[in-house]
Amino acid sequence: MLVLDDLVQASLKVSATRKRLEKRAILAGLLRQAGAEQVALVVSYLTGRLPQGRVGLGPAMLRDLGKGQAIEAVLTLNDLSQWVDDFAAIEGKGSKAAKRAVLEKLWQRATEAEASFLHALLLGELRQGALEGLLIEAIAEATALPAADIRRATMLAGSPVPVAEAAMVHGAPGVAAFRLTLMQPIQPMLAQPGELEDCLSTEREHLLEYKLDGARVQVHRRLNQVRIFTRQLHDVTKSLPELVEVALALPADAFIVDGEAIALREDGSPHPFQTTMRRFGRRSNVAAMRAELPLNMFLFDCLYLDGEDLIDLPLQNRLARLDALAPALKPPRLQTASLGSAQTFLESAFAAGHEVLMVKVLTSFYQEG
Repeated sequence: MLVLDDLVQASLKVSATRKRLEKRAILAGLLRQAGAEQVALVVSYLTGRLPQGRVGLGPAMLRDLGKGQAIEAVLTLNDLSQWVDDFAAIEGKGSKAAKRAVLEKLWQRATEAEASFLHALLLGELRQGALEGLLIEAIAEATALPAADIRRATMLAGSPVPVAEAAMVHGAPGVAAFRLTLMQPIQPMLAQPGELEDCLSTEREHLLEYKLDGARVQVHRRLNQVRIFTRQLHDVTKSLPELVEVALALPADAFIVDGEAIALREDGSPHPFQTTMRRFGRRSNVAAMRAELPLNMFLFDCLYLDGEDLIDLPLQNRLARLDALAPALKPPRLQTASLGSAQTFLESAFAAGHEVLMVKVLTSFYQEG
């Protein structure tokens, strides 16, 4: 059975090398040692997340704790998980002092290296090189399963944690069981920077869209229920009532769409990104904020529509479904193979207050990352 120090030492080794294969081998070895019983905790901690989520622990509470006081490494992974549960359960009068006391007891049982690891983990600042992409490769190596299958399952699950557990316990059938699920966010497909000339270097047509400098949103609807998730998969539904109303007005019973929420000025030009982000995470005075800073939503992909899973269809097919569902919500687009036309379109984006274009391959599939 692994102990916390095993994770700490593996984390230090991963940080100490620039060789990706070596990093992957270190993590794969750790996952094999963890086995089915501990793999969920190992993957959670190495990706810098607590399985319990946020527990109300800020920098001020960790201030002045200093180094860990234990000489020998005795903390187990279950010890840490139970400690987080106990810490999160403290509330009411005197809770601040009680939480500080519990935190000090943890530091008394931690070594110096463990305390450094815990400090970063508890604040969500763990930066040890065990990035999610690297862990996906390590899970594949540890289970002898294709990395592409692990990556796809992770996208659909929204996290590598349940995928690692399924791979360890059930192998390939467990990984293949992950499906696109309404009301459960999936990891988003992301863009990479590039030059327009390079993107259009082939003769085939590409789809160009204005890149809106707003906040990525993934909108799920099932009948009269709507949930909105951020790029980080946080649920922000209660903060964005006007987007909920837009989703409920669309002519479908169930869908998953991908898009951007953005605050626009009266002339249609975008507010700065930071202005749009003022709306996110707001739980109080939402109506007043909505009146002061209303949001617009633009949609650029459709992953599920009324019982049909679209994620394995090419972009051009997904866009056809999206255009039928929400034709008024698409960002400005151009389909072209001409560099001259693309440059003119880019200039129009600049004139409208936007900074760059998205260039998409019409035959591409939706893939995380």
